[in-house]
Amino acid sequence: MVHRVGIIGLGTVGSRFVEQFNNHREFDLVAAWDVDPAACSFHEDSVNLCSGADEVIANSDLVYIAVPPRHHRGYVMSCIAANTAIFCEKPLGIDLVSSRELVDAVTSSALPAGVNFVFSAAPSAHELQRKIENAEFGDLTRVDLRLHFSRWPRVWHEKAQWLRLRDQGGWIREVASHFIFLASRLLGSITMESGDVYFEDGPNGVLCETIGLARFASSSAPLTLAGTSQGAGPDVVDLTVRGTHGSARIWDWYRLQQIDGDDWVDVFSSEREVLGVDAYTSQLDQLDRMMRGEKHTIATFAEALSVQECVEGLLAV
Repeated sequence: MVHRVGIIGLGTVGSRFVEQFNNHREFDLVAAWDVDPAACSFHEDSVNLCSGADEVIANSDLVYIAVPPRHHRGYVMSCIAANTAIFCEKPLGIDLVSSRELVDAVTSSALPAGVNFVFSAAPSAHELQRKIENAEFGDLTRVDLRLHFSRWPRVWHEKAQWLRLRDQGGWIREVASHFIFLASRLLGSITMESGDVYFEDGPNGVLCETIGLARFASSSAPLTLAGTSQGAGPDVVDLTVRGTHGSARIWDWYRLQQIDGDDWVDVFSSEREVLGVDAYTSQLDQLDRMMRGEKHTIATFAEALSVQECVEGLLAV
């Protein structure tokens, strides 16, 4: 049975999923809405537009909530009230107390529910996890996450200026969280040991971070984070897993490489754009399995809460 899906929020990520849902054989994108009329108008030829969020929920088996974090709770609770399955953006909310309450509500509902972490299904992440489970790199010694953004928000986030503000934005929440989630899948439960965050307008300002440094502990290996924004040069998105017999890295989001002698070599031969499409397709494949009550790899609300606890713990130091 094809799943009727609706989207609340047609910004950068919501718009991306319009195409992804329309191209997937197991989903029928039947409804969408955004508070911005211009965002709705942009998609008038690709989806049935609704008058509000309640209409989207009423017409859907599954709703993708792609709005800023401040509004996640209200739409999730509306889905629960309507007995509608949930696929939500991260983070779950803007404070840990309400996010924990939200996890309890979702768990009690017993509805199919997941959170959008691309590495829950990306082929690069699954292959890296397989290699670690098979001890191809020997004993793990460390995992290093390196991030740099010459401009934040990035060009394609130009309309999402909330990302530059401290209350619900920032690249630690938006980007580092994806890799903390992946590291937790690779290493087990992660807790923060130490951290340091620098805000350009001071500790009492409103702008998001420009430097973030942290060390996290796990039962397998430590995870370190060194991230910056501002400053000329190419963006850097690199998670490197180092072991006693070898190392591998996910970089530029979707590419997986491993060490061959002194050089990095690609594990997959596909171009980066193809790998990106494969990652989203795999994610919707797993979302289909979630909807059917089958075993799946979509991130749970509980996993998303664990990531949020690490992130907010770092931002609060």
